[in-house]
Amino acid sequence: MIAELLQLARAIQARDPARPSLAEVILCYPGLHAVFFHRIAHWLYERKLRFLARLISQLSRHLTGIEIHPGAKIGKNLFIDHGAGTVIGETAEIGDNVTIYHGVTLGGTGKDTGKRHPTVGNDVFIGAGAQILGPIRIGDGAKIGAGTVVVKDVAPGVTVTGVPGRAVRPRALAEAEPWAHLAERLAFLERRIAAWESFFGGDTSPMHVAKRHSYRLAEPEYYI
Repeated sequence: MIAELLQLARAIQARDPARPSLAEVILCYPGLHAVFFHRIAHWLYERKLRFLARLISQLSRHLTGIEIHPGAKIGKNLFIDHGAGTVIGETAEIGDNVTIYHGVTLGGTGKDTGKRHPTVGNDVFIGAGAQILGPIRIGDGAKIGAGTVVVKDVAPGVTVTGVPGRAVRPRALAEAEPWAHLAERLAFLERRIAAWESFFGGDTSPMHVAKRHSYRLAEPEYYI
């Protein structure tokens, strides 16, 4: 467990923009302390020592401001940044390399039994104050914006924001939109040229057009 926590400390050091020292992460980061206590509490919980498990989780809550139920399953390198007010429910599952900011809830809706809390995939980012509720799944690589309320599954790689949470268009799609408009315009012009060539028998030179001046040069709608 010590080796795993050292790995987590290095992962936090690499992912935190503040670029803290390793000693700073180990001694001063409540997110790392919360995970450390949770590993102990979860070990006890799985061995049916639930009172001791809850006691340790409550001690961790008072020391770190982060409440993780001992029944929650947490993967490797969970980075809880700041962390105050974060709550992770009993049946929540979190994959590897997940980043969670303060005020996040992985909670239930009060309407479910058994599996009541979210399952979060690998490499997920969850912004401050986000509320992810119910036995839903957040796909690998998804991003949940700050303050978002999520009550439905989120597909892998999707960014979700708002109340209720809605998928945001991928940036690449937004950047491609002007090119799509130009392609549509080009296709329209090609159809128009083809219509003129068809009407004039393939010869659209000024002399040929002048010979057929009896045709009104305004193009009919059915040639567009």
